Amino acid sequence: MKYFFRIVAAVVLLAASVAAQARPNYQNFKVSIYTRAYEVQRMADQHWLDSTWNVISSQMKVDKIYLETHRDQLIVDRPTMEKAIKFFKQKGLEVAGGITYTISEANSFETYCYSDPVERAKAKEIAEYTASLFDEVILDDFFFHDCKCEYCIEAKGDRSWTEYRLELMQDAAQNVVLGPAHAVNPKCKVVIKYPNWYDHFPALGFDLDYGPKHFDGIYTGTETRDAVSSDQHLQPYLGYNIWRYFDNLNPGHNGGGWVDTGGMRYIDRYSEQLWLTLFAKAPEMTLFDYRQCLNVIGERYRAPWQDQGTSFSFDDMVKYNEKSAKGIPMTVARAAGYTLETVDKTIGFLGNPVGIKSYKPYQSTGEEFLQNYFGMIGLPIEMVPYFPEEDNFMILTEQAAFDPDIVAKIEKQLRGGKDVLITSGLLRALQDRGIRNIVDIEYTDRKAMATAIKAGYAGMTDTEKPILMQQIGYKTNDSWEMISGMDGGLGWPILHRGLYGNANLYVLVVPDNFSDLYRFPASALNIIRQTASARTMPVYLEGPAYVSLFVYDNDTFIVESFLDESVDVDIVSTGAVKGLTDLLSGTELQGRVKPMMGRRGATGSSQSSFTLTVKPHSYRVLRIER
Repeated sequence: MKYFFRIVAAVVLLAASVAAQARPNYQNFKVSIYTRAYEVQRMADQHWLDSTWNVISSQMKVDKIYLETHRDQLIVDRPTMEKAIKFFKQKGLEVAGGITYTISEANSFETYCYSDPVERAKAKEIAEYTASLFDEVILDDFFFHDCKCEYCIEAKGDRSWTEYRLELMQDAAQNVVLGPAHAVNPKCKVVIKYPNWYDHFPALGFDLDYGPKHFDGIYTGTETRDAVSSDQHLQPYLGYNIWRYFDNLNPGHNGGGWVDTGGMRYIDRYSEQLWLTLFAKAPEMTLFDYRQCLNVIGERYRAPWQDQGTSFSFDDMVKYNEKSAKGIPMTVARAAGYTLETVDKTIGFLGNPVGIKSYKPYQSTGEEFLQNYFGMIGLPIEMVPYFPEEDNFMILTEQAAFDPDIVAKIEKQLRGGKDVLITSGLLRALQDRGIRNIVDIEYTDRKAMATAIKAGYAGMTDTEKPILMQQIGYKTNDSWEMISGMDGGLGWPILHRGLYGNANLYVLVVPDNFSDLYRFPASALNIIRQTASARTMPVYLEGPAYVSLFVYDNDTFIVESFLDESVDVDIVSTGAVKGLTDLLSGTELQGRVKPMMGRRGATGSSQSSFTLTVKPHSYRVLRIER
């Protein structure tokens, strides 16, 4: 009888454990922590493992953990790996493996050389070892090729480094990682995590055409850190934009986004990275890494604007920690936990993201990362690897010149009644490829320093500093300036319009310093936003730069400010609406009638305009009422 009751008790405990694992910690996404080989090796010490996990788990909810087998030639031994796997499974977590193919991160991110037979064999062994332990393995950022040893120089021959590395890494993917891993464990899902520097990928062998089609899944580095204090100077909008682009490479195969605490002046910037990734509808949020989650947060991470009721509340985070953490110092884990718990409700309101399509062909370069600057001036961008012929409006940067048929595609689009906006960089690239047969606009070799900007009917506004821009030539009354850069009585196009067939070809002159877009007055930015949004988006922004708009297919949208002070912006509808509802507060916003402006003035049609205040480094979630 005792034996019978023991069996019953065991079954009950097992059922409770399964139920606990089945219950989601969050309603709209999973949360994971990535653990480097250095920390996994330390997990051989049971006291260290217990104490560190107690700190993390007391301050945030975790669904999954990645345990790395290799980094910087450190390979964690099997007994330690098996101990860590068992520990976290008993805690109810999903457990997956990780590999970082670095020889030495400290030595300028030195990776394995896949031309060197010794290093290639070692990399294969690591893939096989890891697949023997896990049914899912993720490759951290470094599955690229940065070596120029004698093996590489000889193997490259007359090809460019880009051509050689793309071919080499296709081979390495199949014959060093995927094939060997699947041979050891046919159930093993091998996922490649791509980093945030996507516009430089081809030169190092990352192939966004091959990889998403051949790996079992991909993952996205959405870390943007702080544009001022970190080395990459990435714009915050990249954290949203890159996830959307990678998901469009092979829809449904982008497993999640991944951030770290690098270059962090204030904890708000860390939180922004998390919620921007989730605004893109990433199904999983991974925190890099276990060690960083243990870092203690003090008052120095409290931003100056934190007493204004912002989306991330440092004080609320502190109160929770004092109440629930039982004397454990507040760490990055609590910042993540607070942010994720807060944003979970927001994600539940949202449909699928939509945006103004911007075509980036595979392996393309040019005007690097420019779409993220567009996002920071309020354009909801959706980068795609195909020409979006179905859309009534698109934005094409210099990257589109990699498509050999791009001019013919632009012409077909225009003759079909669909507008196209090209940048000055693309105009330059296409100048000898027939673009001037569509509209006679010339990219000259002259520069100008604009000290004021004239924006349609809004008149002239002085710039806070001179803006260096390209001079674009055109034929009077064959095409027209919509926004002009001015200096000393002379003016040059910033936004230009030329009629062709049943539609318009727009040219946006991008300043040499992309961040000068942020110095355009609101009057100019408003015209750019209206032009880009009127035919495809339900709403657009009016106001200054550093405010972003995220739009979804269920009539919801988010307005987020990256400014250090509160800002008033207007939301303008492009169609008939009854009102807006703030979904977090339940407040209904009443609009006012705004006449629609054409190139000759008011059109007789009207729009609705709504004014709202957005707190510093905060967001508002709204629904259109029709």
